[in-house]
Amino acid sequence: MFEAYLITLTGVVLAQAAPGPNLLAVASAGLGQGRKTALMTVMGVATGMMIWAVAVAFGLAAVLTIYPKLLTAMKIAGGAYLLWLAVRALLSAWRGGSAGIRAQRAILSAGAAWRRGLLVVLTNPKAALMWTAVGTFLFGSGLAAWQVVVFGPLAAISAMAVYGSYALLFSSGLAARSYNRFARGIEVAFGAAFGALGGRLLADGIREMRT
Repeated sequence: MFEAYLITLTGVVLAQAAPGPNLLAVASAGLGQGRKTALMTVMGVATGMMIWAVAVAFGLAAVLTIYPKLLTAMKIAGGAYLLWLAVRALLSAWRGGSAGIRAQRAILSAGAAWRRGLLVVLTNPKAALMWTAVGTFLFGSGLAAWQVVVFGPLAAISAMAVYGSYALLFSSGLAARSYNRFARGIEVAFGAAFGALGGRLLADGIREMRT
């Protein structure tokens, strides 16, 4: 269980650090309205991650109870998706594209900032696909539904640490000047981690199909 947690959490942390909708929401709030609004956005993102973990854990558990052989197909599909994410990240790092971060000008209350972070996570189709792939990996590693749920708070804590750091940096203007300098390295690390995770998941699925 702990090995599966460690492998998955490494990939999730790197995904959180890489450019994406969650980071853009937090960074734009920090640039435009300061630390408090950015941190409330972070809390919304973290809440959304716990919701995804619970939904994936019990949703996949229910489906796999009815169709246990479906896990093999999901391993292949999930592994292919993670490999696609890895390739995109590596291509982005190679091209050296900008994160495109802009200041959020609309004034948000603390509650509105929290809701914005929550909605960014819950309405992002890529988040749904990624969490499904993560759940498939954890179930494929032999974990039960409650153990997949327990991964949710770990992902939420890592989100608060990663995005909280971004909130503080962007609200002070430091990361706004330097983010693109180290974003490339983050993309490379993210691509490598998700490439390894997707490759393992895909290999397991193919091996199960042959047995």
